[in-house]
Order: sequence, then structure tokens, then C-alpha cells
Amino acid sequence: MTGRFGDPARGRTPDIVVQPNPGVIYTSSKAKDEEHGGNAPDDSHLGLVVYVPHAHHAGRTNDERVLTTQVAPTILHLLDLNPELLHSVALEGTRVLPEFDHGRF
Repeated sequence: MTGRFGDPARGRTPDIVVQPNPGVIYTSSKAKDEEHGGNAPDDSHLGLVVYVPHAHHAGRTNDERVLTTQVAPTILHLLDLNPELLHSVALEGTRVLPEFDHGRF
């Protein structure tokens, strides 16, 4: 679990993790017929599409595994701002998304 939720010794980890049954919606509402988020693999394995106008390598596909935590530092990098200004990036060493780390734009 440390790979998914972090090392408790470094902080920023949940105290409790509840794994619901896939496909079960826990509500008494009759209007709700779907749910967003959770710990099932289908909830966390997502495609990420990045659009950067006038990029040199537009249309390329990269199969490297990435994390959603890399999005904010990448945006700052593209704006020529230091991603390490974000406390969590500095603390955790979060890298920008692949293909965005060498000034290819």
C-alpha cells in the first residue's frame, strides 16, 4: 500500500482505507445511479491527454506510467515557474510529466 498511498513515516497518508464492493453505490438516494472515485483499479488507472498548442511533438503517445500529482508541477514548468514553489512538490520530489521536462516547446 505504500506505493499507492505513501509512506506513513513521511506523512500525507490516510488513516483509514475502505475498499467498497465494485459496482455498489452506497446511498439511499434513488436519483443517483453512478459513482465517481474509489479504490478499485478502474477508478485510478486513467488515460491522461495533454494539449499544448504549437508543441513540437504534437500527436505523440507516451506509455510511461504517470500520476495526477505530476499535472500541477508540469503546468508551472510550462509557465516558466519553479514547480518546487509548491510545498508538496518540494517535499515529495514530484517530477513533471515525461516529455515536458526538457524544454521541448
